[in-house]
Amino acid sequence: MVIAIGFEGSANKLGIGIIQDGVVLSNCRRTYITPPGEGFLPKETAIHHRQNVLVVLKEALEQAKITPEKIDVICYTKGPGMGAPLATVALVARTVAQLWNKPLLGVNHCIGHIEMGRIITGAKNPTVLYVSGGNTQIIAYARSRYRIFGETIDIAVGNCLDRFARVLKISNDPSPGYNIEQLAKKGKKYVPLPYCVKGMDVSFSGILSYMEEHTKSLLKQGYTDADLCFSLQETIFAMLVETTERAMAHCNSKEVLIVGGVGCNVRLQEMMNEMCNERGGKLFATDERYCIDNGVMIAHAGAEMYNAGMKMKWEDSFVTQRYRTDEVVTEWRDD
Repeated sequence: MVIAIGFEGSANKLGIGIIQDGVVLSNCRRTYITPPGEGFLPKETAIHHRQNVLVVLKEALEQAKITPEKIDVICYTKGPGMGAPLATVALVARTVAQLWNKPLLGVNHCIGHIEMGRIITGAKNPTVLYVSGGNTQIIAYARSRYRIFGETIDIAVGNCLDRFARVLKISNDPSPGYNIEQLAKKGKKYVPLPYCVKGMDVSFSGILSYMEEHTKSLLKQGYTDADLCFSLQETIFAMLVETTERAMAHCNSKEVLIVGGVGCNVRLQEMMNEMCNERGGKLFATDERYCIDNGVMIAHAGAEMYNAGMKMKWEDSFVTQRYRTDEVVTEWRDD
């Protein structure tokens, strides 16, 4: 019976969660929200996390109804992510590990998403689409590693949506991507946009540049904000479905798992589900509790590492903004 606590702070979500043998005991979160038209910067995000982390830690322990003595391992996001927020939360995790005299494990953020998605949905060995504000990857497991079959060659899909939300001055509360999704439901007219798939990789910077340059003229032509949101979603999601389907075919896979903050998008799930049905496959996805960055996914992935006997030297308890998904040897998987 392993109890793990996880600290997540790679971007604007500060999350602390506790899990016991796959059962979520607590999943507490705070989000740094900026005014419409603005993104979040590393320094201000780190200040937000520093101001809230002890409150969220206390909340997580109270919600789980456990004391520090019962916790077996402290887990934190090692990377990838924004440097200052990562370092701020890792500092707290290191301090807590020393105060409580517990082992410490650094977790790859993406693998946290994947392992949480697997346990929540029951997906066995899926082709994974990882879509968030900072990452876009098509992943499949092979020979003790999560292999990247395709990815963005410039900006992430979530970053593309977030930056377009700034063009339209859409609110960042609760998130720009969510508000674009709601607007897109009202869209009626499709605007033809650049479609950029390069083999197994995708590119979103050209689409974003096109939207930034043409939004004013398109609005004058009678298109609405909702039409533009609808068109952007349909185009970029079609690109993701195409590359995911190609990875499925390559791996002879019948399962797709969507993880990451953009994975909450119902329209993306609908499009992916249609593709899966046509191939005789099945789609697995989670809701905002586990799609959006959270501490419990770090706790769960860390618990898997701990159970497999993985250890981390104290001098290795740093953070890194660049931490590839396929760098990690998945010693807890033997399939």
